[in-house]
Amino acid sequence: MHSANQKREDYISWTDYFMGVALLSSKRSKDPIMQEGACIVNSDNHIIGVGYNGMPAGCSDDRMPWADQANSILETKHPYICHAALNAVVNKISNSAKGCCLYTTHLPCSHCAGLLIQSGVRSVYFLKNSLDTISTAATERLFKESGVHYEYVPLMNYITYAY
Repeated sequence: MHSANQKREDYISWTDYFMGVALLSSKRSKDPIMQEGACIVNSDNHIIGVGYNGMPAGCSDDRMPWADQANSILETKHPYICHAALNAVVNKISNSAKGCCLYTTHLPCSHCAGLLIQSGVRSVYFLKNSLDTISTAATERLFKESGVHYEYVPLMNYITYAY
C-alpha cells in the first residue's frame, strides 16, 4: 500500500518498459519458428517506431512460405521475410532515427545492422542472440566500426499487471 503523498517504488525501468513493447510486438509475427519484435525510442523516451518480423505488405501470409529449411531456398521464408528492426525503421513516425535507441528481442542480422547504422541509431539493446557465429560476428563488427553501442539485456522474470 502506498501513501497518497509518496510515489510508488515498484514501477518498471525504461529498459524493461521498452523491451516489453518489443516483446508484445513480437506476438504479431506469423512466423512459426522465430517471433521478433523491435521498438525505436528517441532521446525523450518517446517511442517513434515498432515492428515485428513478417512478410512484406501486400504479400499474403497464407501463400508465402514459412519453412526455415527446404530443398530450395525459395521455398523458405528467408529470401522474403522483413525483420523486426527493418519494420521498426520503416514504420517510424519521425523523419529520422538519428540518436535513437533500438530495443529488440533478437540481435539484428548484419543487413538490419547496416540499416540501423545508416538510420542513425546509436544504441541497440537485445534479449537473445539466435544468429550463427558468422552473422553475429558481422553484426558486431559493423556496430563496433560505426560506434553503435550494443548490449545484451537480461529479461525480467515477470511483469505483474493488475488493474
